[in-house]
Amino acid sequence: MKSSWVRRPITGLGVFFIAVVLTVTLPLWAVVTMTVDAVRGRWRFPISRLIVFATCWAWLETSGLVVALFLFFTGRGRSVSANYALQTWWCRSLIQALGFTVGLQITVEGAENVGAGPFVAFCRHASLADSIMSSWVVASHVGLRPRFVLKKELKMDPCLDILGNRLPNYFVDRESSDIAGELQGIEQMAVGLGARDCAVIFPEGSRASAKKRVRALERLRERSPQRAETLAGLKYLIPPKPAGANALLSAVPEANVLTMWHSGFDGLDTFSGILSHLGRAKANVHVRVEEISRASIPSGEAFVAWLDAKWVEMDIAVQRQLENKANSNRGVVHG
Repeated sequence: MKSSWVRRPITGLGVFFIAVVLTVTLPLWAVVTMTVDAVRGRWRFPISRLIVFATCWAWLETSGLVVALFLFFTGRGRSVSANYALQTWWCRSLIQALGFTVGLQITVEGAENVGAGPFVAFCRHASLADSIMSSWVVASHVGLRPRFVLKKELKMDPCLDILGNRLPNYFVDRESSDIAGELQGIEQMAVGLGARDCAVIFPEGSRASAKKRVRALERLRERSPQRAETLAGLKYLIPPKPAGANALLSAVPEANVLTMWHSGFDGLDTFSGILSHLGRAKANVHVRVEEISRASIPSGEAFVAWLDAKWVEMDIAVQRQLENKANSNRGVVHG
């Protein structure tokens, strides 16, 4: 559905229908899902909790759409400040809903040390919630207005579709043969980046998984054996694609860089993975934000080597954080 006039009514009415149906049938699906979880020995009731979140998500989507329509009919549909306020509220509410329904707990480290922008942020991509979480961290913890490079498939989310097009984001077509055009779109997205702004990109281009890591390294060995050798030891991240990140840096030569990695969302790249994880334990997520001076970042081929080295460093940090968490959990059990 390329036309927004066709897509938005369908997706908007769709989430409203989901919200109403899930709410009206709550007694039925609550009993059924809790029974299924109990029969499977899943005493944390992952299916039930996930459907509760789905209900919250559908109503938050509906509320966001109502506010977006209100802004449109009151002549503020293109107000950057009003739409950023709506986006910040929507992302914060979704994070709160995740905490209330599935027990998600997020610890953010390093955001308090970030200075004034503009910034370009390179973020790890591992879960279905990364764009929402990254927006929440950048807006609510760092205090900046995020603009994103997003995959065009996310336009099927009606709130992301409307707010994503009202604000200076870019929806990239990952299947496009016009690579130069896509990179130009990324550069144009960063035009006008100010002291309160942060352009965010996920250089991996896709949610990390073991299969994707193997495929990415195999393709990289064909094109750049040296890069493949450098990145062969990755265990959690997948090799970054430097073209989009480089395009952002070229568009805003005065911007410093933020790197953002997280641990705890690993394995939550699919709904089956989410259910499996929720059945075992709470989702405790650790987010690390680091500011890097632009003067320390090289250009050209040296930038690719710098990005690869940073990705290896982040991968090691994720591994260390997960090991510390596992050791801590074992200590609690044995204690």
